Amino acid sequence: MRAILLAGGLSLLFTLLGTRVAIRLLVARNYGQLIRDDGPTTHHTKRGTPTMGGAVIILSVVLAYALAKLITQDLPSWSGLLLLFLLVGLGGVGFLDDYIKIAKQRSLGLRSKAKMAGQTIIAVSFGALALTMPDERGQTPASTAISFTRVMEQWTLPAVLAVLLFLVMITGSSNAVNLTDGLDGLATGASTMVFGAYTLVNIWQNNQSCVISPGAKCYEVRDPLDLAVIAAALTGACFGFLWWNASPAKIFMGDTGSLALGGALAGLAILTRTEFLLAILGGLFVIITFSVIMQVGYFKISGGKRIFRMAPLQHHFELKGWAEITIVIRFWIITGLCVAAGLGIFYAEWVAGA
Repeated sequence: MRAILLAGGLSLLFTLLGTRVAIRLLVARNYGQLIRDDGPTTHHTKRGTPTMGGAVIILSVVLAYALAKLITQDLPSWSGLLLLFLLVGLGGVGFLDDYIKIAKQRSLGLRSKAKMAGQTIIAVSFGALALTMPDERGQTPASTAISFTRVMEQWTLPAVLAVLLFLVMITGSSNAVNLTDGLDGLATGASTMVFGAYTLVNIWQNNQSCVISPGAKCYEVRDPLDLAVIAAALTGACFGFLWWNASPAKIFMGDTGSLALGGALAGLAILTRTEFLLAILGGLFVIITFSVIMQVGYFKISGGKRIFRMAPLQHHFELKGWAEITIVIRFWIITGLCVAAGLGIFYAEWVAGA
């Protein structure tokens, strides 16, 4: 528990202080955000705001985790290292995307195929490695069985299909957070709440694990306490970054942050055996992603008609005249409700079966 508090507190401190330094460095190098010409006109005032702030979040999480382990004299777990690999790997793909935008002065960075290839390599590597290295109880970090609040053994997949499921989850989640990151503080605040929820889930799974409390409804999750340390570090890092990312934003996380955070959410869902529960906890990300799918699909089948004035959904409300801060706060409320519902379902399943 001490490591959880240390990781959360240190990462919060690192982003609070480190982001201010990053803003100065990025401004000095003229690493500013480019704005789409077809987006809301109110966004044009954000042109030139420093971007790639997600690098501060990633570095803060890694450093806070390492220091928490060092201070508590505890060794990192295989599950924890895999989750950090996913965070850093997808952050690297996002960093390339952001850097190309700045270097070539265009609103589009990596080509879609190159971006997807990078995400696929990282996700497949994570998935394959997560099904290896069993502990003394034979538990690997991930399971081939589909899970909701825990694994459903009757829905066990072949390893290849399990890795394919992980790929879909990771790319889908990372792109969902990327689509949500369109207004000041929106994705950062929503991510803070979901990572906070996973911190609680991991602590509960550790306290009710089959190692500590054997029983019919104990949780067969490997390294839940170490995953809680990283989830707490992610919560603290996002919370600290929000100080600078809230409206009016002094810095954006960019694809560096959004792809990394989305991937980390999927990684936590996979490693905690709560794969489909993520769709509830991260309900806002699901809603925004589906708004894009619906818009594109309807546009194609209707011959050019649109459901929303603009997708993703947050921009639709902007074009309807809602103030940016109003949209952000209301979407945070939706996230809070989704997190409450997800945690309620998670706990209710345990109570019902206990």
